[in-house]
Amino acid sequence: MSSGPLPPDDSLGAPVDGEEFEAVAEELIDEQAAQPEASTALVPVSRERLPVSIDPLARYIQQVRQAEELDPGVEQELARQYRDRGDTEAARRLITANLRLVVKLALMYRRAFRNVWDLIQEGNIGLMEALKRYDPEQKVRFSTYAAWWIKAYMLKYLLDNHRLVRVGTTNARRKLLYNLRKEQRKLAAEGIQATPKLLAERFGVSEEDVVEVDKALSSRDVSVDAPLGEDSRRTFAEVLPAEQVSVEEQVSVAELREKVDRALEAFKKTVGPRDRALIELRLAADEPVTLQELGNRFGVTREAMRQAENKLKKKLAVYLREQLGEDVSL
Repeated sequence: MSSGPLPPDDSLGAPVDGEEFEAVAEELIDEQAAQPEASTALVPVSRERLPVSIDPLARYIQQVRQAEELDPGVEQELARQYRDRGDTEAARRLITANLRLVVKLALMYRRAFRNVWDLIQEGNIGLMEALKRYDPEQKVRFSTYAAWWIKAYMLKYLLDNHRLVRVGTTNARRKLLYNLRKEQRKLAAEGIQATPKLLAERFGVSEEDVVEVDKALSSRDVSVDAPLGEDSRRTFAEVLPAEQVSVEEQVSVAELREKVDRALEAFKKTVGPRDRALIELRLAADEPVTLQELGNRFGVTREAMRQAENKLKKKLAVYLREQLGEDVSL
């Protein structure tokens, strides 16, 4: 048994080390504690004041810093117990011991996405996914393996929520979002023009994906309610083309449908019961019945009904062209 594949990502960089994590954690705790909204109201009690409450995120960071740290031998044995027996207590100890790692990685992206809580939650899901796929016999620390899954889940969340308009909707486009700019700079340094065709070949994706992702990286989301300019009262919504069909087209379609309905009613009077049933229960029905059901009704096989339907369609198409002109088709 081997550990599952690591999610590919060449742009993640190395995790922050322990000292940097402690420094950032202390800084974040101090910042949160200093915010007015993070404090309870101060009420005099025997000439004393209630203590200031700490923000939930800062409290969580304090808790994970106190979690049990596992040495490699214990970690490997717990992983075996979970893999072989599904030991939930072993899984709990492994997950709890690595919650600190999730926070550490989430803090790497705190400037890209202010809601660190959401990143921590996504990272915790990645941590649990890593535990399902981890093989202790590979002689790789669980934290080293889990870090890739944690960052993969965080980055996917960032791609899905950092902008209102989603671009990284497929694995190919996510790979481009991670690496497109780096590859363009590399080719430019070599004096090579980074055309969409060349980039598509390098990444194994379509040229359309390259063009769309390049546009997305070069643009930003704009609200449709935003003004067109600093001195303009008009908004982008006012100049966007309407997607609905025009009134003239709606009237034209309604008139044509009415003509087709009248022609269809007249045509039904010229055919027998079986063809009439094919029209009413198949060709013109909102929820067509099956050919087998019609075959059972008329005591014939499904194949016989299929042939009858094909013959009827040709006959009806000729009739509609005669009545309504060459532009009308079945």
